[in-house]
Amino acid sequence: MHKHLLPLTVVISLLALVAGCADKPTMLPAADKNLRKTNAQFAADAAKRHPYKADAPRGGDATARGEVDYTLHELSVVNLSTETWNNVEIWVNQNYVVFVPAMPPNQLEKISFGMLFDDKGNALPAGNLKTMINKVEILRDGKMYDVKTKLGD
Repeated sequence: MHKHLLPLTVVISLLALVAGCADKPTMLPAADKNLRKTNAQFAADAAKRHPYKADAPRGGDATARGEVDYTLHELSVVNLSTETWNNVEIWVNQNYVVFVPAMPPNQLEKISFGMLFDDKGNALPAGNLKTMINKVEILRDGKMYDVKTKLGD
């Protein structure tokens, strides 16, 4: 390849990569294959799960831990129990939700803010410290559980 064409090739490749990710919540694919969806798919699924299940029985504190990273715009949740949780809804601030089909024990689920949608198709704002994550809950087996969450290091 001619040395003058190399920079142009790099720029075109980067633009193609970014354009290919335009409807994805993250630049890199999610580690959990079940979370490799488009923004439209996450938004449509969230719309089906609204409204927030305020009347669901409370299950107390989940055997889980959450961590919010405002720099990377992601919420990490880990199931600290000994059993796999199936059909889990992760709710943030009682307004944004994402569905996780299975959460095996001790496996970290990294949820990009762009995977969490409200009932109007809006993703949890990233890069906006006005919208802080104040409450994380999981709905599983018909009960709503609180997830103790801390700010990432």
